[in-house]
Order: sequence, then C-alpha cells, then structure tokens
Amino acid sequence: MSRAVLIVPERAGVPSGGTRYDLRMADVLRLRVVPVAGGWPMPSAADCAALDKTLAALPTGAVVLVDGLVACAVPEVIGPHSKRLRLGVLVHLPLPDETGLDPVVADTLARKEQQSLSAASLVVTTSAAAARLVRARYDLPEVRVAPPGVDRAPLTRAEPEGRRLVCVAAMTPRKGQDVLVEALGQLEDLSWHLRIAGPPVDARFAAIVQDRIERSGLADRIQLMGTVTGGRLDACYETADLLVLPSHAETFGMVVTEALARGVPVVAGDVGGVPEAVGAEPAGGVLVPPGDPAALARALRRWLTDAEHREELRRAAATRRRQLVTWTEAAKPLERALRDLATVAR
Repeated sequence: MSRAVLIVPERAGVPSGGTRYDLRMADVLRLRVVPVAGGWPMPSAADCAALDKTLAALPTGAVVLVDGLVACAVPEVIGPHSKRLRLGVLVHLPLPDETGLDPVVADTLARKEQQSLSAASLVVTTSAAAARLVRARYDLPEVRVAPPGVDRAPLTRAEPEGRRLVCVAAMTPRKGQDVLVEALGQLEDLSWHLRIAGPPVDARFAAIVQDRIERSGLADRIQLMGTVTGGRLDACYETADLLVLPSHAETFGMVVTEALARGVPVVAGDVGGVPEAVGAEPAGGVLVPPGDPAALARALRRWLTDAEHREELRRAAATRRRQLVTWTEAAKPLERALRDLATVAR
C-alpha cells in the first residue's frame, strides 16, 4: 500500500484527545499528515475551499482518511472527491452530539454528517459504542473500530486517603466541569483538592465554571490549571489519587486509560465508550449518570470516606492497567482498515 494521507483539523496550540489520537496513529502507521483549517460548528466557505483544494491535489486513487471534524459537515466537498479517491472518514464524536448545540444546528449537522459518511468508502470510529451509534443512526452497512492505545507509565504513589482529585479535559460544556464543581460543593465537610487541567476552548463556559467555584467558596480547593501538556500533564497524573471525568458525551475518553496506565482509578460519566475505557470485571472505576451532581457527589463521598472501597478500586485499576494496549498494538485495526480501503475499486 502506498503511503496513506491523514487529513486533520488545524488546531495549533489546542491539545485534545482527538488530535493526540490522530498524530499517534499517524506516527505508528507512517501516514502523511495534512492539516486543514475548519470552523466549528459550521465550516466557512474559505474552509470548504481549502479542503477542496487539498483533496484535489491528491492523485486519483490515493488512500485518504479525513478526520470527522474536517469531513462530516461538508458533504458537498467529500461527495465529489469520494468518486476519485479511496476516501475514509475517522469519527471521533458525531457532530450533533456536542453538548449545548442549538437544535436546528444539530439537525443540520446530522443531515450533513449522514451525507458525508454515506459517500465515504470507509468509516472508522474509536470505540465499539460509537460504531453502533453511527451505524444505526446513519443506516451504514459497516463501521470499523480502532480504539486508542496508551503509553506505558509507572504506577502513581497513591495517598491512602485519596484526597488528590484531577479532571483532565478541555473546558467545554460537554466535559461537565460545572457539574463536578456543583457535586464537590456537597462535600465541603470532607478533605479533598481538585485540579482541573484543560484548555479554555469555550471561554464563556470557562468563565461560568470559574464563577461557580468562587460562589461556592471553593477557590482554595479547586485549581484551574489551563492548558497542560508534556511533563506537566504527566505530573498531574503522577500526583493524583482519582481521575474524575463528568462528561455528558464521550466517544472513548483517552484520559481514562491514561490514568489507568498509572494505576489511578476513575469516576466518570456513563456515556459512549467510557465503559470500554474503564473496563469490566473488575472495572477500573465507577460510572455515574451524566449531568447528575448528586450521583457524582455520592460516588466521590464513598471514595473519600470508604478505605476498603478505595483499595478495591485501586486493585481493579492495577488489573486494568495490565490489560491496556500500546499504540503499536492499537494501530493494527486501523492499518487493516486502510489496507482494505486501498483495494476499493475506482
């Protein structure tokens, strides 16, 4: 197979799970990465023209995988080029599932996404749950699954009391940091400290979270760290006792496996592919209903007050840690999908 092309959203300086997934898979599979600008939620005419120009420059029959943030809202671009190229779409999160969208916008995105995915010769998602959702919603005959891998990491030295909480997620409504602050407001009688690490992608939402922290009198117990990458992100995991991910929607939740790779248990929203990331029997964490501060507070109270429960979750996290696969192993399903794409007749 000639070198495949991976077209990704141009998101300079804004780290995300989707971006990390794209770049790690490209590195393992030696894909040619081409960044293309794209607006959210609707690409501009200039964005469409840039993608059209990029695809037009590729030779007929080229194997091309386009990130869904670039491809799914522009069937008018994807459709014509899918007739000339061996074109696939990588769906991280279905576009209409982003939290807080206007219903009219969400309906428009769903229609456009269906057209783009139906035109593609290959659709790949990053979890089995997402594959089932996309296949059923858009009546697709087949959706391939290529979950992310994880980097090996040393075990975290846990504090017995489990008071060091961390939330690693971009500041957007979908990630639910406002729900987490509300839940922790019910636990003022307990000893804990929370660090929220993630870029303020949605400045308005970030301001809401900041205001809620201050109004709740928790400013001395909750630290907003902003964008954290590299060694600083490693340090967040290495000095955490529990990862909390209160998302309303999540295709997989790479931060879950990043925490579990260090033996750090998880409390997370029971959404999308998160149960796959947490694992089962024994699960490396506790799942709670999304958008439910009371349920999240109960789960966190039990973690903070029940030593036997903490040890049980830590043992389960250590078991799940041994089950996680490296990026090299994780890339194999995507490699098979791209090889199959290369055989599509044109």
